[in-house]
Parts: sequence; structure tokens; C-alpha cells
Amino acid sequence: MPNVMNLTDIEARMAAYQPQLASLREGTRQAAVAVILRERHRAGAPVTDVLFIRRAVKSGDPWSGHMAFPGGHKEPSDESLLAAAVRETREEIGLDLTRVGSHIGTLDQQQAQPRGRVLNMLIAPFVFCVTGDPGFRPNHEVAEVVWTPLAPIAQADNHTQEERIIDGAPVHFGGYRINGGHFVWGLTYRMLHSFLGVLDPQWRAPPE
Repeated sequence: MPNVMNLTDIEARMAAYQPQLASLREGTRQAAVAVILRERHRAGAPVTDVLFIRRAVKSGDPWSGHMAFPGGHKEPSDESLLAAAVRETREEIGLDLTRVGSHIGTLDQQQAQPRGRVLNMLIAPFVFCVTGDPGFRPNHEVAEVVWTPLAPIAQADNHTQEERIIDGAPVHFGGYRINGGHFVWGLTYRMLHSFLGVLDPQWRAPPE
């Protein structure tokens, strides 16, 4: 993969990208997430990290315990989906993106398909960068906040499979094994692939 792992290159790719929007139908629920990046230096070289949260275990939540990007449903008080992503990030992990972050671009909207069930719900991913090493104050919805390098994901170094039980039967899903053994799969996995495709149009997802 070309060297697009520094924030300067990522910002340029995101600024030039026009995201694909999902079609709204009657009753479509709308949600937004924040794909948050930071740049740090290791051995004198820039390293770009991406932030994930581990959702708290909650009965009835189709994303219970999953690795995800911070975010949630758009509320009537939100002026836009972008505003929803900023508000949800502040509420979930105590990070105020209007103060410590910059919105650098928007990814294709996704349709929610938890456990193979297609929902009348769209998710809009917005990409942000932050400076330094901000602190977090996770609320009751978030069990853990995790930074992980983006490059091993882009290069599929940590791509693997994990078995999940769907409707009583075992199903193998592709995903990425990141810090602490966490498994990134499902909707977040699809959004990651959308992001990497923007950074490099020649990038191809690893085989399942």
C-alpha cells in the first residue's frame, strides 16, 4: 500500500473525496460515528493511530460488547449527522471534537445489518484528527477506549477470522485483531474498508 499513513496525506485524500449517501425511506433511522485519528512519532517516524471503543455489554443491544467507533443515533436537537457524531463522542468518551479535533472528511454512509438482519437505518461515518494525547471519560455505554496503529490494518497484518453464533449456528467472520486481543468486525469492519479504499483506490480487502 502507498505511504498514505501520515495525517497530511490522509487529510488530502479525505478532502478530495465525495461520499456516497444512502437513500432515506419512510422511518429510516439515522446514526453517525466518529473515525478519530491521531499522529505520533516512533523512532523518528510518524505513526497514525485510529481510535476504537469497546461497547459495554447490554441486553437487547445488537452491538453489545463490540468494538466500534464512538457514535449513536441522531437526535431531534442535532443540527446534522455531523453534529450527532460530535455530541455522541462527547457523551460516550468525554472527548470534545469541537475543541481538540478537526473534521477532515466524510465516508460513504452504511446500512446497518446486525447479525445479517438488514435494518432501515443508515450510519454516517465522519473522519476527525486530534492533536496530542487527549484524556477520556467513558460513560456507562463504553467499557474501554483503545488506540491502535492504522498501518497493520491497512496491510492486513492483523487480519483474521472469528467464529460467532448466529441464529444458533456457527458463522466465521473476517476482522482485525488489535491491542489486547480485541476483534474488530461487522459494521465497523466495513467502515474501515470504506476508509482504506478512500486512502488508496487500488486497495483491496483481504480474502475472508
